[in-house]
Amino acid sequence: MQEMTSPFSSWESFYVIVGSAGGALTGLQFVVIALMTELRKQRTTAQIDAFATPTIVHFCAVLLVSSIMSAPWHQLSSAAITVGVFGVAGIAYTAVVMRRVSSQTGYTLVFEDWLFHTALPFLAYAIVIAAALTLVSHAVDAEFWLASAMLLLLFIGIHNAWDTVTFIATEKGDA
Repeated sequence: MQEMTSPFSSWESFYVIVGSAGGALTGLQFVVIALMTELRKQRTTAQIDAFATPTIVHFCAVLLVSSIMSAPWHQLSSAAITVGVFGVAGIAYTAVVMRRVSSQTGYTLVFEDWLFHTALPFLAYAIVIAAALTLVSHAVDAEFWLASAMLLLLFIGIHNAWDTVTFIATEKGDA
């Protein structure tokens, strides 16, 4: 019996590392949300949906793509379609986040918030779509683009989690 190897086997270590990081950071984000409940100031679900949930989604996206790219695909086209659908879903979710952050009233957004909560995630998911569209014809380039998008999502999530923690740490909690 012939053993199947993934066409992405040379990327195995990369996806183990970023997938594990995405999974671990997802868990830590749950701790951040738990800390938020300790503050005296009440948070709304609109604020959590606008700022905390996307961070979890980005970390889980890295974990999901790492899993997709680690699967033993028989054809590149199957992986490309799966990653492409994921990228389109990511763009749609980013549009939802844009609506959520613009409609919440508990916090006034600054440029950095727009950049890390809407523009950079949109860019990352657009890169995923571009990688999916070129995966069959230019596999090596597409793999680097996809890896770049996963790192971007990971760093977006880290930035946003840090932003949340520093907001909690500096908040007086007496309102």
